Amino acid sequence: MAIDFQSALGLHPDALMLREKRSELLAANLANADTPDYKARDLDFKAVLRQQSSHINLETTRQGHIAPDQQWLGAELKYRNPQQASLDGNTVEEHIEQAKYAENAVQYQASLRFINGKFSGLMTAIKGE
Repeated sequence: MAIDFQSALGLHPDALMLREKRSELLAANLANADTPDYKARDLDFKAVLRQQSSHINLETTRQGHIAPDQQWLGAELKYRNPQQASLDGNTVEEHIEQAKYAENAVQYQASLRFINGKFSGLMTAIKGE
């Protein structure tokens, strides 16, 4: 009997990948905090999971409709609106980016723990304990 991991784990592997990509994005924002005209980017994590859970798949009808670097698992990258504009056009606010990065790291760890728990449950079921 084969185990259907997608049914067993649900959206959590996709959520983990998306959290990883979001970490990279937030780290890039922090790395460019002093780069003139750099625009901070982020994605709407909840919107992506809502889309994934409703099984809506986007299709392209023409080349270039959805650029690969603009989308992860259905997540469209958005520009962050700064609370206080800088003179050099940079929209990175370090305290906000650091807070978002820390929050994302905690949620990444929670997703890892959840997946670990699922695998532990599957191992218990396989062993018949």
